[in-house]
Amino acid sequence: FAVRENERLRGLLDFRDGPAYPRDYQGLGASVIARPAGAFAQAIVVAVGAKDGVAVNAPVVTEDGLVGLVTRVTSSTARVTLLTDELLAVSALDVNSNAAGVVRHGRASAATLILDRVPKEAVVEVGDTVVTAGWRSSKLASLYPKGIPIGKVTSVGQTDTDPYKQVQVTPFASLSTLDAVLVLVRKAESLP
Repeated sequence: FAVRENERLRGLLDFRDGPAYPRDYQGLGASVIARPAGAFAQAIVVAVGAKDGVAVNAPVVTEDGLVGLVTRVTSSTARVTLLTDELLAVSALDVNSNAAGVVRHGRASAATLILDRVPKEAVVEVGDTVVTAGWRSSKLASLYPKGIPIGKVTSVGQTDTDPYKQVQVTPFASLSTLDAVLVLVRKAESLP
């Protein structure tokens, strides 16, 4: 009942929402054709490209969750920078509490992420699920649609001197063993 009422009220209010996953996207399945060249390389190459509709900044996922972002495209391939790259950051939310922050590479290990910039007063607990926030503000929008699973909170801490919590997140997608991914391409009917 609550879901139907929510849909009805949104319709009455002419409610507008930002792009969401999977509603506004189609996934292009692609095999991974090149893996990271070394311990410090955090990118893969996949077998879809511009001729398939892939563009720079397209989010990339598996059935488990977010993998990264397309950062280079040729006609038949795309380079995907992984979440574990030091230069990648994703606005994110804790599903249970709506605590907002930024997921980025953790310093402890290549397989660890942190949910950064979470205020001390926000509630975040071990076991919580973290997803993409998918924000939109006038002419700017997040590169990632809202609702893509990122990972699970594995530790939460805070100090007296730091204004933010220290939140560690383990990604749902196994980034070191990727064989195939889905590159998300906006559906034509959901473009602004």
